[in-house]
Amino acid sequence: MNLDGGPRRGFFLTLEGPEGSGKSTQARRLAARLTASGLTCVVTREPGGTALGEAVRRILLHAPEPSPVPAADALLFNAARAQLAAEVIEPALERGEVVICDRFGDSTLAYQGFGAGQPLEALRSLAHFAVGDLRPDLTVLIDLPAEEGLARKQADEVTRFEERADLEFHRRVRDGFLALAAAEPDRFVIVDGRQTVEAIEAAVFEALRPRLGSGHPDGQVPARTVAVAPEAPPLDSSEPERNPVRMDR
Repeated sequence: MNLDGGPRRGFFLTLEGPEGSGKSTQARRLAARLTASGLTCVVTREPGGTALGEAVRRILLHAPEPSPVPAADALLFNAARAQLAAEVIEPALERGEVVICDRFGDSTLAYQGFGAGQPLEALRSLAHFAVGDLRPDLTVLIDLPAEEGLARKQADEVTRFEERADLEFHRRVRDGFLALAAAEPDRFVIVDGRQTVEAIEAAVFEALRPRLGSGHPDGQVPARTVAVAPEAPPLDSSEPERNPVRMDR
């Protein structure tokens, strides 16, 4: 997993935000826009994106009572993350592709750290153990008040994080995301999640475009032709593909 600090040819973008912020929709829209520009994209999600990750996702999001304790949550999220990094993200970056991931390590810091009170440095050490030095090149935080985000959730989208956590928890999560963004302004871009879907899409693309051009005289990452991954199983309207999908022209 690129632990030697060597150069990487692809670009790693993560989308973060509180519940109901529309990350999954924007992941698909951004991939479609980049694909139309001739770039090859891999769209994936956390937890999930691999067979192991999807099994862990079911445990994490729909665990019966009593819920996993925050420390168990953090360990499970990082187990799925380690598999996703090794199986999907790093290989795609080595191929020179754009990886778009719906959530990554910042979500664990926001939810299990700021939200549930686990020590941030311990969580950061755990993440480093799971994925080494792998970090997003750009993180777009789609921000909106916790109340508004929770109100957007449809009945079939509700997980235990909405069912069993109170509003104050979700406010702490949002505040945590904003604190993380303030601490790393070179990596984070904050987008107002109260805008229309189209306006958010445009803002995400404008945040990404100048960074993709870095190191390439023509302002574009070289396009690559890659076969489309096997079709993913059906999914609900708020979630990206359960398997990573490579998108090209």
